[in-house]
Amino acid sequence: MADQPAAPAATAHATPQGQRGGSRGGNQRGGRRDDRRNQAPEAPKEFEEVVINIDRVARVVKGGRRFRFKALVVVGNRKNKVGVGVAKGADVQAAIAKATDVAKKHLITVPVVNETIPHEAEVKLSGARVLIKPGAPGTGIIAGGVVRSVISVTGIRNMLSKSLGSTNKVNIAYATIEALRSQVPRDEWLTTDKSDKKAPAKTTDKPAEKPAAKKEAK
Repeated sequence: MADQPAAPAATAHATPQGQRGGSRGGNQRGGRRDDRRNQAPEAPKEFEEVVINIDRVARVVKGGRRFRFKALVVVGNRKNKVGVGVAKGADVQAAIAKATDVAKKHLITVPVVNETIPHEAEVKLSGARVLIKPGAPGTGIIAGGVVRSVISVTGIRNMLSKSLGSTNKVNIAYATIEALRSQVPRDEWLTTDKSDKKAPAKTTDKPAEKPAAKKEAK
């Protein structure tokens, strides 16, 4: 029998093991992972934002009602600065952003002594009355609702409070801010200044002299 021709060599080339799956986008996937790793971490925010309340408000116009959103936001740096802002927007995010800007423009500095306030204060604003008192170490923040939201972004850790009168959240928030604004540091108290300026009494070691006896008339 005549010799049969040899079988043609295989045309498929062996794929190296290290490059397996290269056509399936392996390199692209690795690139995305590298991009995520190379992203710079976001800088921490200086102020913490807390949304207290969001309301839907309406304004009557010629064609009907125009609905908008009103946001009440408090910002603070958990040290000694805090502010409250109210703003309206076409949607919730816009209202929150505007209220945050308003709050940052009206920050106040609270004198914090040993993680509490220096003295007691009671403020009446519109129909809301807020009473705040200093607390002993370990007391915590004894407050509820709006007052707790405002105090939580400050450096105060021990405090007693009571909300009296109106339940309007905006009025309570601003009354709390006014109560914190009225705080006076201990070194500026009038009683402290008077006690420091008093001079110590002078003491002498000499015994008191006896009054001279009157001479009897002869």
